[in-house]
Amino acid sequence: MKTIELHDTVWQQLLAQRTRLPHALLLCGQQGIGKFDLALAFAASLLCEMPRDAGEACGQCIACGWLKQGNHPDLRLLQPQSLASTAGDAGEGDDPAGTKKPSQQVTIDQVRALDDFLRVGTHRHGARVVLLNPAEAMNRATANALLKSLEEPIVGTLFVLVSSDPHRLLPTIRSRCQTVSVPLPPRAIATTWLHDAGVAEPDDWLALAAGAPLLALALSSSGERTLLEALLAEVSGGGGVDPLASAAALERVVKAEKRPAPLKRLLEWAQKWLFDLHLAAEALPPRYFLRQAVLLRELAKGTDSRRILAFSRMALQYKAQCEQPLNSRLFLEDFFLGYARVFRST
Repeated sequence: MKTIELHDTVWQQLLAQRTRLPHALLLCGQQGIGKFDLALAFAASLLCEMPRDAGEACGQCIACGWLKQGNHPDLRLLQPQSLASTAGDAGEGDDPAGTKKPSQQVTIDQVRALDDFLRVGTHRHGARVVLLNPAEAMNRATANALLKSLEEPIVGTLFVLVSSDPHRLLPTIRSRCQTVSVPLPPRAIATTWLHDAGVAEPDDWLALAAGAPLLALALSSSGERTLLEALLAEVSGGGGVDPLASAAALERVVKAEKRPAPLKRLLEWAQKWLFDLHLAAEALPPRYFLRQAVLLRELAKGTDSRRILAFSRMALQYKAQCEQPLNSRLFLEDFFLGYARVFRST
């Protein structure tokens, strides 16, 4: 099953735009549901010279050949270096020692480079597409630079912005885009899609991904499992957790993690665990950790909703703090000291 089949209604909505394209589209929705794949498929459809009856690119024409090679002259993809699909793209030539971390933002230089692209006519006398993903990965200077292009529409040019957090965009940018909301696909369709992709226990992974099938697929096949299992091993102890030992164990996992922001991702999982613990305290089934339902109910017996909610509010502060330079060991020790107190009467 293709990603666009998870969102047939949205795909038909996009195809209906072909005859009268707006200047800019904003595809927004939850992370991991396939928004970028939808945007890329729509861009391919617009650039294809012989689109199929269902609106998809044919995959055979010259334009589709350029797209496969990643060098279609009428498509520009703006994304952070950290999302570059080819290893070595980020900083190649500028950092021969490989010590410079890839940028997490779309840079102002990337946006300014659009000037030459937009001044030249299209190569196949068709559409021209600028795809920005994720749109919220811009600082204010970069966003203002993009705004200049959005304020001066060029016939036949479409900007497609993809965002999981559109409220972080400048209001002036949002106002110049036609918003297309991409909802979660129905659970039955998402589960079938994951099963066809070879995911064992798709319901469990879909729950952990809050219903987002592409995120569930990534979680089931990536190193995220190591991070998640390490956290579960510690929080499962409830009030019997040893804060110092738990902090030491998780620090080793965090330092070994190769992907960006491991501490932040760890806190995001912790927040989901606390959410399910609160549900258990209210005698409700978990939303994320389906396989730990029995454990959550047992742990909830040693605490109450008030204490869980109080620590959940603290977890929001922890998440904000972990984005700053800090001593990860001390940070984790403080977190687990607070977690242990959730299960102790005061």
